[in-house]
Amino acid sequence: MSDPIDRKGLPPRFWETKPLKKLSPQEWEALCDGCGKCCLNKLEDEDTGEVELTCVACRLFDDSTCRCSQYEIRHQFVPECIVLTPENIDTHAYWMPQTCAYRLLWRGKPLPEWHPLLTGTPESVHAAGVSMQGRTVPEFEIDEDDWEDHIIEEPT
Repeated sequence: MSDPIDRKGLPPRFWETKPLKKLSPQEWEALCDGCGKCCLNKLEDEDTGEVELTCVACRLFDDSTCRCSQYEIRHQFVPECIVLTPENIDTHAYWMPQTCAYRLLWRGKPLPEWHPLLTGTPESVHAAGVSMQGRTVPEFEIDEDDWEDHIIEEPT
């Protein structure tokens, strides 16, 4: 499968030498591992702030590819979809998946060994069993009141 994220021509291991706020738009996008967990609906405990993932995916999520089916125009369908940037990661890192490169680097941690920037293939995230490929249900099939029944342990 070809990589839908343009990772060509990037400096080797750029994420180890550049702070997040200094990354080019291409470098920033290349950090996405394609796991699809950010597209899952989450439940946040109002008292503790703890965030749990559900297997209930955004209506635009394609769980065979782990990609948004309408990425470029997603805000026309899902206005509340977050555009993660180096400027707003401080606000959003707490709810991001534990294995997310953005969150890991923001916390000063290394990329996992299965990350496509290290393996050279977008399939490595699926092969490692970390992605949500084939493991979600569309949000239009599950009433929001029942999302709690679909909480999952995050694949690591």
